[in-house]
Amino acid sequence: MAESESGSFWCKAIIELDPILEEAVSEYLVGVLGAAVEQAVDTPGPELCLNVFLEEKNLDEGRRQELQDKVRAQLDELAVIFQVPPPRISWEQIEDQDWSSNWKVHFKPFPIIPGLVIAPTWEEYHAKEGELVIVMDPGMAFGTGHHGTTALSLAFVDQIVESGKGIRVLDVGTGTGVLGMGAALFGASRVLGLDNDPEAVRAATENVVLNKLESVMEVAATPLEQVQAGYDLIIANIIHDVLLTMAGDFFRLLKKGGDLVLSGLLHGEQEENIIHIFEGLGFTLQGREQQDEWAALWFRR
Repeated sequence: MAESESGSFWCKAIIELDPILEEAVSEYLVGVLGAAVEQAVDTPGPELCLNVFLEEKNLDEGRRQELQDKVRAQLDELAVIFQVPPPRISWEQIEDQDWSSNWKVHFKPFPIIPGLVIAPTWEEYHAKEGELVIVMDPGMAFGTGHHGTTALSLAFVDQIVESGKGIRVLDVGTGTGVLGMGAALFGASRVLGLDNDPEAVRAATENVVLNKLESVMEVAATPLEQVQAGYDLIIANIIHDVLLTMAGDFFRLLKKGGDLVLSGLLHGEQEENIIHIFEGLGFTLQGREQQDEWAALWFRR
């Protein structure tokens, strides 16, 4: 491992993977681990090769193994979700570079849906007339906003929040807070963002303050089963299996006539299974949208 003057260590992972995993793996590596990711060129065969550069503080042998195991477990889980072979990962020592700044070159302001732009903290962006802007720093939490499920969810949230007044919103698995902040900007009266990852709670809280939304949105690590009922809208952009475990809580927490937006689902079997299970609980499907291999669903209780 290479060590910088600040005491940071740099390591490189070379990941060979099925192309269908590229977006999800890159989103995880950039959003959760704060990594720099580049696609290797002229890779032989049908697989893609990603070069991943990670900075770690106080990286001893134990922490290095923990990091490698964490990456391995997450990528294996994604492979199971997408039903493809698990990626192959190898690790190398690299020369010190300011990778933590270099990756930011590729994160530019972009419209996540029409009328809403996500801009990183290190880029000055001037909103056009009628345009809403979320300024954010991904930090170490999942969610730069580039993932298709974010755009699909926000489109439904915009439609739901603008059609009502005084809407109370629960954003489950808030990550960096993008969906909850979007709901606040669209006009929600109160938003609670929940996440069981302390890094996500920290990053989302900082982003809420950065966007001056703390009078509307709160972020917490409160377990879902301890949350009090009475929400007009629940948003959950989480993987299929976790959504199933939360179904009963969603029904309990949502007001009668309230709306539920679910994403993080693969189009096809996962999407149809969620519809079957949630309709069986008493939800009614209001809308469904697809982007590439991903799907989002809008239910009403």
